[in-house]
Amino acid sequence: MKHFLRMFVQVCLYFYCKCLWRCLKFVVRKLTGQCELQRICYNTKPGAARTMKIEASLKGSKSKRLQTSVSVHPDAIEKTIDDIMELKRINPDINPQLGVSLQACLLQIVGYRNLIAEVEKLRREPYDSENPQHEEMLLKLWKCLKPNSPLKARISKQWCEIGFQGDDPKTDFRGMGLLGLYNLVYFAEWDTEIAQQVLSDSLQPKYSQFSKAEWEKKKFDKAIGYSFAIVGINITDLAYNLLVSGALKTHFYNVAPEAPTLTHFQQTFCYLMHEFHKFWIEEDPLDIMEFNRVREKFHKRILKQLQNPEMALCPHFAASESLINM
Repeated sequence: MKHFLRMFVQVCLYFYCKCLWRCLKFVVRKLTGQCELQRICYNTKPGAARTMKIEASLKGSKSKRLQTSVSVHPDAIEKTIDDIMELKRINPDINPQLGVSLQACLLQIVGYRNLIAEVEKLRREPYDSENPQHEEMLLKLWKCLKPNSPLKARISKQWCEIGFQGDDPKTDFRGMGLLGLYNLVYFAEWDTEIAQQVLSDSLQPKYSQFSKAEWEKKKFDKAIGYSFAIVGINITDLAYNLLVSGALKTHFYNVAPEAPTLTHFQQTFCYLMHEFHKFWIEEDPLDIMEFNRVREKFHKRILKQLQNPEMALCPHFAASESLINM
């Protein structure tokens, strides 16, 4: 009975607050002469803060047309903006900038949803050793990371040198499918020097060139390495979960002026790999069995950073240079 009463009170409070909020919005509109979308666009600077407020406003609207506007096809965004302006009785000739601002926000919102779908498709596609494209990408990974060490055979213990578990990497991609391979290849191809250094450090972290002074200062004597490729697949999982949970909206809405793309996601993966490597060294784990603890602590740190609406994880990261003219 107590449980029922508690639930009843919570439901009543929910509807009370919802009605109160709608009444407050009505009063504010009458006083300012502006709808909520106008107030957000005029009073909040471009970026995650504005886009996330616009997204929440559209999703929370009592109008179905506004609710569904966040999931339209990219080609329908312009018409959707016209519909919103008409529904809100806003004259586009008097408020031309509003349409531009709303379009930029919708491009990001819709783009984020589409990016999730694209990433999910790659994650669900298994690595196929019979597929020439898959094999070509795998061999490119080796060439980028070990340019001076030719691969003697497709099935080889050499794969362990870049952090795979056995003589055939295809079995290591099961968890993240092609997404793991795409990310590793992107890292190795676009940030080759950093990727090669991280690989080298993962094999012998005690001699890391990233923080030599720090190593000498702290006098580490129990440095533990890790499997580069396996950790890359694991960090892919971390990036994937940040994306699907919506945590990466803050970052993408701040760095992608329009729709975030797969390239933005891969750029973020590069940043996370680099940062995790440094974090691993700072944590100085006793053995590889501490990996999950270190990963979880790193995950929480990234989540905390993303709570800041002005946060951009990697605005000037090397891999982002290809996005400057996009």
